[in-house]
Amino acid sequence: MSARKKPENNSPERQPGLSGGVSEHDEGAMPSQVVEVRQEVVQIPDDLPLLPLRGTVVFPGTVVSLGVGRPGSRALLDECLPNSKVIGLVTQRDEEVEEPDASDIFEVGVAGVVLKLVRQPDETVSIIVHGLTRVKLESVYAHGKYMRAKVQRLADQPGNGKKFEATVNQLREQARQLIDLSPNAPEQAQTVLMNIEDPSSLADFLAANLNIEPSQKQDLLEELDVSKRIRQVLLLVSNQLETLKLQAKIQADVQDSIGKTQHRMFLREQMKAIQRELGEDDDPNAATIGELRKRIEEAEPPEAVMKEAERDLARLESIHPASPEYSVILSYLELVAELPWNRASEEHLDLKHARRILDRDHFDLEKVKRRLIEYLAVRKLNPEGRGPILCLVGPPGVGKTSLGQSVADALGREFARLSLGGIRDEAEIRGHRRTYIGAMPGRIIQEIRRAGTNNPVMMLDEVDKLGADFRGDPASALLEVLDPRQNHAFVDRYLDVAFDLSQVLFIATANYMGTVPPALADRMEVIEIPGYTDHDKMQIARRYLVPRQLKENGLKRARCRWNAGAIRKLINDYTCEAGVRELERRIGAVCRHVAAEVAELPEGSQKSWKVEEKLVTEALGPEQYFREVDVRTRTPGVVCALAYTPTGGELLFIEATAYPGKGKVLLTGKLGDIMKESADAALSLFKTASRRYGYDVSQLAERDIHIHVPAGAVAKDGPSAGVGMYTAIASLLLDVPVKKRVAMTGELTLRGLVLPVGGIKEKTLAAERAGIRTVILPEKNRRDMPEVDETVRKKLRFEFAEHVDEVLELALGRDPLKRAVKRASRGTKKAAAAGV
Repeated sequence: MSARKKPENNSPERQPGLSGGVSEHDEGAMPSQVVEVRQEVVQIPDDLPLLPLRGTVVFPGTVVSLGVGRPGSRALLDECLPNSKVIGLVTQRDEEVEEPDASDIFEVGVAGVVLKLVRQPDETVSIIVHGLTRVKLESVYAHGKYMRAKVQRLADQPGNGKKFEATVNQLREQARQLIDLSPNAPEQAQTVLMNIEDPSSLADFLAANLNIEPSQKQDLLEELDVSKRIRQVLLLVSNQLETLKLQAKIQADVQDSIGKTQHRMFLREQMKAIQRELGEDDDPNAATIGELRKRIEEAEPPEAVMKEAERDLARLESIHPASPEYSVILSYLELVAELPWNRASEEHLDLKHARRILDRDHFDLEKVKRRLIEYLAVRKLNPEGRGPILCLVGPPGVGKTSLGQSVADALGREFARLSLGGIRDEAEIRGHRRTYIGAMPGRIIQEIRRAGTNNPVMMLDEVDKLGADFRGDPASALLEVLDPRQNHAFVDRYLDVAFDLSQVLFIATANYMGTVPPALADRMEVIEIPGYTDHDKMQIARRYLVPRQLKENGLKRARCRWNAGAIRKLINDYTCEAGVRELERRIGAVCRHVAAEVAELPEGSQKSWKVEEKLVTEALGPEQYFREVDVRTRTPGVVCALAYTPTGGELLFIEATAYPGKGKVLLTGKLGDIMKESADAALSLFKTASRRYGYDVSQLAERDIHIHVPAGAVAKDGPSAGVGMYTAIASLLLDVPVKKRVAMTGELTLRGLVLPVGGIKEKTLAAERAGIRTVILPEKNRRDMPEVDETVRKKLRFEFAEHVDEVLELALGRDPLKRAVKRASRGTKKAAAAGV
């Protein structure tokens, strides 16, 4: 037989009815006459070569096409066919056996003659064989690559009597009905059936064409008593006829109950009809509901949740699957089954391990790491305690989100990230009521469902960018989520039962707390993450960014070496940010430039690159940032102030100029109301103090002052530019430029006091990045100095002032200021004398 696992004549699925097999009766001759003629023509030797068959049983009087592919079977045909066309056809006990021996084949087979041999292009051989008579294997022996056997012809034991004849007639009638109901029966099958008069041939014909197991066919082949064989075939035909009649009845029932508009329900109606015939029509969804109930019980929800689930399961049993409500209830129950009501990750509260992970993933950030370690220590000492909700605040690119992932790794918990930026619909947090079409649970429940545990680390990213509109306020919905005393019974509107969020470790992130509602901010412990210094960026680039970009761009460190000068050039000339996101993009651009050259090298080249300043310029083009403090502050009336933005500290240049006019003040640069008021206050204060500086304030009645803050497309506001506004006006009117590389910040009062401001860490970092050497701060901000980065404290000189007069001395210089006062006084006296 063929070496394939399944021969081509073995159907993988056995449907009731008759197959379209080929038999000698297709010619219309009487089977007994044909067999007798062929037995006279074809001599059957006592010793036959054996062809093992897989999944196929050949009966006397039938013609079968067989595929031959195994080497032994092909050797049999090559050696025997030229001399004798009679072979033994025996069925294997196990069709999976590739090389059968005597123990692997049945003892009863058929002697058959090969009518035709066809060689296929795939080197397999197809033969058409005609079964002649039953034979029994007396002794089997190996002959080269195939087997031979001494055989004995087996004779039928004919039946007789009226009961036998009645049985044969009943078999013939039921076979006729079976052919009528069989969709695959050939058209001439009825004619062939009516022309078979010999009972034994009739039984063999039907046995060969019934879709039954090979073992059943083998039993029929071994049965020599024709009467018993007829009864056995009659039983098989009756069973298949009953099955086909039932199928026809089901089909008729279904066709009667559906119309054209219900065509899509065809398969469901068939299932229903089948269950009705089996007596199971009282519970059509038993399997689905039973499986769902089992899953819900395994989830072990609280008693109140289980009670609600049982109520919905009862409703589901009474609803037809085609009903829209069915899918709504089914989706809800699947959510209940999938939520981790009592499934939690096992925590690893090894503080040393947590410290190693935090140090591995993040450089510096010691204050943040210390606070996280303190949180883990409290969890270790009091596992049942309700810790605070942490909120990491800092400019983009400083590693806030990745800190959450590191905390999850340190604890051994699952990590879930929920991006809140741009969310305006309260239902995104609390979920939709199930009465709405397309309703779904809120994002909190969805993320817990995906995490698969009830104690993940959940990162609430960009909490400061929540919106609000007519659909509700998501920030208000978060109040319950982030309150440790309330979130143990959080109710999602879709779920409509309480879910315990007290084990979830929430970590929020924000760039700027000014836009976070006070009630929400009150529920979180804010941990500020300042920007990085140039030294920090250098270390981060060497330890993390460069190796990561080399890997992502397919480069090896041995072939692409970075020196410190190249990284420093990227930091100073191609980036200007508090974080390192843009720095990583620039490093990636240089790596891609090198990768393009590496890809063009011939096969086997070992050329390497050293990334230096020249290569950086070649890859990125001209410098994009330069230190403009010295250039812009040479002229009187220009001051460098410090500002705080959600992206970190920034330098703010304030420019003032005067020209003939009527004493008006013009403010430009997209300034906010607070900043405009700071400018008005600064001018009023200077007018009040002008006598101390020897300046004739009456001159301002004939001059207009224009104050401009560059970067006019960017909105600016806040009180901390008051000192800068005052210094710019004084520098302009006294004609004294501000000293080189001096920056300042502070709020101003009409009494000349300098009030403290916020964002000192971020502002000083911006000053250090810009090359500032001296920073003037309010005296009351001296207390913030321990929070300033140590590297910044070493690089910058800090001066503190309580009054604007001190600010002018520090910014303009004591001696230049004195000379300017004397010069102004002389001018005032001359003007007064000329007036007299």
